[in-house]
Amino acid sequence: MAARSPSLYVPRRPALLIPSGEAEKAQRMKTHGAHGEGSAAKSIARGTEEVLREDVSPGADARAPRILLDDAGIRRSLMRIAHEIVERVEHPSRLYLVAIPNGGIPLARQLAQNLREIADLVVPVGVLDTTLYRDDLLTTGERPALRRTEMPSAVDDHVVVLVDDVVKTGRTIRAAMDALMDFGRPQAVQVVGLVDRGHRELPIKLDYVGKNVPTHPSEQVRLQSQADGPADALEVVVVSRGDEERRAR
Repeated sequence: MAARSPSLYVPRRPALLIPSGEAEKAQRMKTHGAHGEGSAAKSIARGTEEVLREDVSPGADARAPRILLDDAGIRRSLMRIAHEIVERVEHPSRLYLVAIPNGGIPLARQLAQNLREIADLVVPVGVLDTTLYRDDLLTTGERPALRRTEMPSAVDDHVVVLVDDVVKTGRTIRAAMDALMDFGRPQAVQVVGLVDRGHRELPIKLDYVGKNVPTHPSEQVRLQSQADGPADALEVVVVSRGDEERRAR
């Protein structure tokens, strides 16, 4: 008698337990599934094709810079800072605004206009280049281009307010203070920073801040002209290193 070959054991899949309220719905899905699968598959395919088309479109991988402050936000910040200056300075008539180029120039001019509007003050505005006072000229080996310095008068006995757009390490502010001493002995020196992004390397404290923004050291924060606005409209944006490299390609 021939030996019986061992039978293969195929485990049964456990039955799917469906709550009583869902049983009828499951039956309808099973009945009409064959008709719906084709249309569902076509819908999924169309959706996938649209997503892929968006991903491979030109410029899809170059993300736009993140906007920290638009033009309206910058103007509101500068108006608030102007009120703070009037409140804190004992003799506002001695104010002297000094812009650090390039971003500080339009900000200082707007501050001067705000001070005229809210306190009827005519405040001189100077422009102070800090290039020759940088502490990295010998270490970098570069010869940076000089920018203009326009100081309408000496700063003796004035309350000088340095105006910068973005403050990070504090080294530019230190250089500006050194350069300022060539124009006299001010009564006091205060600092305005539209954006304070942290990462100080020197003990520099801002007296007036438009916005505090925690950032990564590799990111760039810059004041620039607003692309889709009036000629004098400004905005502050954050650009990551990866986005900058992609746009440079």
